[in-house]
Amino acid sequence: MVFKRLPRPLPKPPTIHPDAPPAPLQLLADSSASTLISATKNQLSQLNYLVKAHLKPSFTTQDLVSFCKRHIHHHPSLTHLDFHLFCYAASLDTFRHDHFTFEWMVCSLANSHRFDSLNYIIQFIASNPCPCSDGIFSCPKMETILRCAIFAYCRVGRFNDAFFAFDTMKRLIDGKPNAALYNIMIHGFVKFRHMDKALDFYQRMIKDRVKPDVITFNTLISGYCKNSQFELALEMFKEMKDKGCVPNVISFNTLMNGFLREGKVDEGIGVAYEMIELQCELSTVSCEILVDGLCENGRIMKACDLLVDFCRKGVLPSQFDSFGLIARLCGSGNVGRALELVDELWGRGNAPSSIACTTLVEGLRERKRIHEAYTLLEKMLREAILPDIVTFNCLLRDMCDSGRAVEANKLRLLAFGKGLDPDSMTYKILIYGYAKEARRKEGEALVDEMLDRGLIPDIASYNGLMNRLAKRNTK
Repeated sequence: MVFKRLPRPLPKPPTIHPDAPPAPLQLLADSSASTLISATKNQLSQLNYLVKAHLKPSFTTQDLVSFCKRHIHHHPSLTHLDFHLFCYAASLDTFRHDHFTFEWMVCSLANSHRFDSLNYIIQFIASNPCPCSDGIFSCPKMETILRCAIFAYCRVGRFNDAFFAFDTMKRLIDGKPNAALYNIMIHGFVKFRHMDKALDFYQRMIKDRVKPDVITFNTLISGYCKNSQFELALEMFKEMKDKGCVPNVISFNTLMNGFLREGKVDEGIGVAYEMIELQCELSTVSCEILVDGLCENGRIMKACDLLVDFCRKGVLPSQFDSFGLIARLCGSGNVGRALELVDELWGRGNAPSSIACTTLVEGLRERKRIHEAYTLLEKMLREAILPDIVTFNCLLRDMCDSGRAVEANKLRLLAFGKGLDPDSMTYKILIYGYAKEARRKEGEALVDEMLDRGLIPDIASYNGLMNRLAKRNTK
């Protein structure tokens, strides 16, 4: 087959009313290839060469899709010519497009935002149904194919085109569309803050006797919350339950987040407790929304009380990290409350994360509560929760400054046994602590250990450490 002539580019498509019947796609196969949009002679020459070499006469739809995938899809200068290749193939008497080429072409145009060409492909599909639909049933792939187009249109706000694709899809499939297709349209309207249109399409869904699912209601509830229409959001939530659709954790999280964002603290807390009453498990996101919302509204202590209550009720997710709340408590000077919270949660099986514990250790250090910081760090190490080396060294320095070098070294040994590798600074802090307490023997043992581990770079460093220990009389 000689690939000499390609169709002239299609003219700009007219504005399409969503209820208008699709017009047939006019394929003009007798025009010069030089008139192709944005296609240079070199690009056309390359495409002609590839077609002659790899696309043999009487090719099938699978052959055409395979050719597009292998030879032009990832080619930087030819990938946009797949539409013209589709049109060329449609002009051949021996070829008929089916769902293989329809799916490829629709997805390619949708993903590359070539929406004018996508409009014409949809018209072509409506005028030239897949051979699968020659019998009494329609092509089973048609809903999936046009779903890709509808999603692409809604993603960029081209709702007239989305309506046209949706109505075309309804005419080409057997039975009712899947609820997911209505959800795509509703989500698009909500995204662009067209709540009236979203609600109209929801009513159309009901009229078409397609049962809304939890995603439908969650999308509408989210839209109302984003527009601060909480009464309508609650009405939709009630309608959701009235229609027999069980709310999920996303439903509750959406309402809770909306209330807290608008400063409606009591209502947000109420949503959380309703979740518990309905035996809908709190997720880590639920707790994060609640804690962050309460903190933003100046209710830090209330957030602590709620976490403790959730923990006692056994509904606090084990993966929830209280780091954010601990950081806020320490930042506001409520280190004692932060320590009580960690002890309460930890004692009931909700172990804090390493970063939460480390943050609390730093908060205790800043408040000169060294013993409590030491106790917490020791508990961390026994539970194999490792701090970062900087925090660890800082606490060792605080202990050595307060005359507790022996305990500090025991902490080092415990940390080493749990996998925290001390660095040269760790040893120097302990050696200086022993020197301050005139414990030359213990200090020299640490110097020897540093030598064994290669942590003393030169003789000057070695002499400096030994001189520091020699300044005090040994005990």
